[in-house]
Amino acid sequence: MFWNTLLLALRAIRRNLMRSFLTILGIVIGVAAVITMVTLGNGATKSVSDQISSMGSNMLIVIPGQRFGPGSEGAPSFKSADVDAIRNQITAVERVAPMVNKTVTAVYQANNWSTVVYGSSNDYFQAGNWELADGRSFSETEERAGKAVCVIGETVREKLFSRQNPVGSEIRIKQFACEVVGLLRSKGQSAMGSDQDDVVVMPLRTVQRRLTGSQDINRLTVSAKNGASIDAVKNQLTLLMRERRNIGESEEDDFRVMDTRQIAETLTSTTKILTMLLGAVAAVSLLVGGIGIMNIMLVSVTERTREIGIRLAIGALEREVLLQFLIEAVVLSSIGGLIGIALATGASIVLAGLMNVPYLFDPGINLLSFLFSAAIGVIFGYFPARRAAGLNPIDALRHE
Repeated sequence: MFWNTLLLALRAIRRNLMRSFLTILGIVIGVAAVITMVTLGNGATKSVSDQISSMGSNMLIVIPGQRFGPGSEGAPSFKSADVDAIRNQITAVERVAPMVNKTVTAVYQANNWSTVVYGSSNDYFQAGNWELADGRSFSETEERAGKAVCVIGETVREKLFSRQNPVGSEIRIKQFACEVVGLLRSKGQSAMGSDQDDVVVMPLRTVQRRLTGSQDINRLTVSAKNGASIDAVKNQLTLLMRERRNIGESEEDDFRVMDTRQIAETLTSTTKILTMLLGAVAAVSLLVGGIGIMNIMLVSVTERTREIGIRLAIGALEREVLLQFLIEAVVLSSIGGLIGIALATGASIVLAGLMNVPYLFDPGINLLSFLFSAAIGVIFGYFPARRAAGLNPIDALRHE
């Protein structure tokens, strides 16, 4: 009986192919929108997580004040003595990279590019998981004397040197020439949306003397030794900095210690919330598609009143008529769900490439969307099916 009812439903759908397609269009759009939004959201979350991981899983960032920015909230900057104290007093610390930065215009021959100069030490490269694509890092003599040497990022190389090897060349920063001794391997966009490769790194003393004109340090990047507890290092670092900055027991910190896990959790939770919101908005179109199915099924019942009357008159049971129209609605919505999944897969792959995020196939959301589309057919198809099954055979046969 079920297969006969299914065949009758398929024949009814085939008789009006264009109307059937327009009926399921809302389901197709709804399923495709939900899957695409969730897939792209998952890809964005994975991209953020990978970018944070590239910074180093055992890294801590110390900044003055309670937000990013040099001298934020009037908090005093760090000093070179703070760097030495961290190295000497916290045994679990492997690298400490002091950092100052200045936005400048770099010039090479007829090319110029506005970029950010970071003043730091060789610890900057190890703590930040940077690799050299060519050249070398700073020598101890260059760091100690504050020589005019620099290591540049891939974006700076592209803008100033095009395809030329920059190592050994000189670029002009403000009023002095700086020899390029190294080229950093590309890292791409950061989790914050900035270009990590748009950077020029110089020895700390060089930037302090020639660009900032002060001994202040804007940020500290600290990496812990492998196997060391990040939480323990973070607590020790907090206590040491409170002591060095003369902060009383009842006073709040005028600095902030963040680890990459905290940054990753904050950013990924934000992207997950946005993904859920976009998915919920897209799911509304599924309800609209369900209303469209109910509307067309009611029209179909009216058009096929005589057919229903004949079936009931020759012995068909009410539940058989109910099942026929219910299956018809479920088949329509299921076909819409399958087309929507195929459309979403193609759209997700294309859009993920355009957005530079990984494409992650999520079987859970695909299966859930398909089941939801089938459920829409059951829910919105029941009322028309019930109406068809409840027709009086004699009145249905008289219908013109």
